[in-house]
Amino acid sequence: MKKNCLVLFGGQSSEHDISCMSVLNIVENIDREKYEIILTGITKEGHWVFVDDIESIRDGSWVMSEEHAVLSPDATEKCLYVMDRSGAGRIPIDVAFPVLHGLYGEDGTVQGIFELARIPYVGCGVLSSAVCMDKIHTKVVAQTLGVRQADYTWLYRNELENMDQAVKKVEDALPYPVFVKPSCAGSSVGVHLVNDREELKDALLDASFHDSKILVEERIIGREIECAVLGTDREAVASGVGEIVSAADFYDFDSKYVNSGSKTLTDPDLPPEIRENIRETALKIFKSVDGYSLSRVDFFVDDKGLVFNEINTMPGFTAISMYPMLFEAAGLSKKGLIQRLLDTAEMRKEH
Repeated sequence: MKKNCLVLFGGQSSEHDISCMSVLNIVENIDREKYEIILTGITKEGHWVFVDDIESIRDGSWVMSEEHAVLSPDATEKCLYVMDRSGAGRIPIDVAFPVLHGLYGEDGTVQGIFELARIPYVGCGVLSSAVCMDKIHTKVVAQTLGVRQADYTWLYRNELENMDQAVKKVEDALPYPVFVKPSCAGSSVGVHLVNDREELKDALLDASFHDSKILVEERIIGREIECAVLGTDREAVASGVGEIVSAADFYDFDSKYVNSGSKTLTDPDLPPEIRENIRETALKIFKSVDGYSLSRVDFFVDDKGLVFNEINTMPGFTAISMYPMLFEAAGLSKKGLIQRLLDTAEMRKEH
């Protein structure tokens, strides 16, 4: 008997469009003999709708659906309610795959709903999702491991009301050039490389548009290396390593999804000892944040060695995304990878 798999996509974050690309790859690789797919989209405004046609995701018309969807948090129901003008229907849910990147999807909020509803789901839990979404708190955890990372400072949005004092705080902590980033955002949205005071002011204001906390960190000049992790709290494995070759000064949103000059390499030229150090460190960080199911851990490699950058608990699954590419390079097909992820969701019931 098939299980009903709720697949959530879209969302209110700045990564809404990336989610809509990721979900197509995931849905196409779910075993239809095992699962009945229940597609539910979340618009940029936060409206949940039932989606019965995958093609509507390709052309964007799914947002016009008149079937409103509500996931019940009642643990005795485990269902999705679908409502239209004719009334409401109830769809039982056995497992969920939240293909949501960024705020209100990758930050513990949706995970909390699944926990309340007692519905097994793919991905990290509430604590891990929340900590890893917040770049500042991720760095705090990494410090306890003794893992090397970029020097940093951070500010609240309200500190920008006195811009001169905010700038002084940054300049007292770090020399130029620096990176300015919203603490809770992904796909390099709102990220700026700044070289002087005037650029810093503009970057701080833009970052504050995306989040109330702003991370400022030293620029690390090195190769951008990524490692994928798959598994549970009992057993997790790290993939091989991949390298990002950006077409721009850094791997910003345009370089990731628009500029065809950027490249992703799944077998970069790195010494074996560095490869193994990356894999071991990726697993160490995954475990330290209570990781579960999947994550992609990002590093730099410079002339001094390995530098931890960040961890993503729901990495992209687009056609050019590193996470599925790394496991495919290791011999695990996209279909096999998606099934393994769904298996980790099922294992949650054993906890």
